Amino acid sequence: VPNAALRFSPAAAAAPQKQQGKSIVGTLMPRPPSTPKKVRAPPNEGPPRLWVLHNGTPDRSAVELGRDLLARGRNNLQELGRLSVRDLASIKGIGLAKAVRIAAALELGRRRQATASLDKPIITHSGAVARFLQARFADLPQEVFAVIFLNQANRIIHFETVSSGGLTGTVADPRIILKKALDEQAVSIILCHNHPSGNLQPSQADRELTAKIREAARLFDIKLLDHIIVSTEGYLSFADEGLL
Repeated sequence: VPNAALRFSPAAAAAPQKQQGKSIVGTLMPRPPSTPKKVRAPPNEGPPRLWVLHNGTPDRSAVELGRDLLARGRNNLQELGRLSVRDLASIKGIGLAKAVRIAAALELGRRRQATASLDKPIITHSGAVARFLQARFADLPQEVFAVIFLNQANRIIHFETVSSGGLTGTVADPRIILKKALDEQAVSIILCHNHPSGNLQPSQADRELTAKIREAARLFDIKLLDHIIVSTEGYLSFADEGLL
């Protein structure tokens, strides 16, 4: 008998060749070592990281750049969103490419918030439109004029910015607005613009433009439902105030 056979214990030699239909090979063969699970390291303490930075510079880490970036926005994402690409690129260690990525990420966040405000885009009151507009116009330093186009069921079918102006005003062309309404087969429209100054009172120009668009839309059987002005202080509805 070879010497190797002497290594088997009597209990092993007397063991049955099959147990409950399983091969003895599966019983005696050693199990392969299990692959150790990777344990993710806990996040470093400190201010929230802006992963859009990807990396730092030879003399500054991404975390340090993130601190400088948040400090420029007074540690407030709303303030940070108001910075232009040029403002972002002026921060030491953040070049034009990083500045464009940061601006794009902030714009995506702004649009996501605006979209979430109208998960069910059926207009029933001015407050729902105002929340949508405040999210959309929150960080804009200039005045913007936009139009919401609706179908017969007051469901939003399109939203479009028709003009963008300076700090104190913008010009909206009724012909462009009505052409777009006809293209979208809209039954009604809501005019909307922001006041970056925070003052919600409509100017005389706002009143005259509203009346002009209302009368022009009536010729095409398109109803002007409202004109809403928004700012960081709240909103004003022409319909709610009896100004239509």
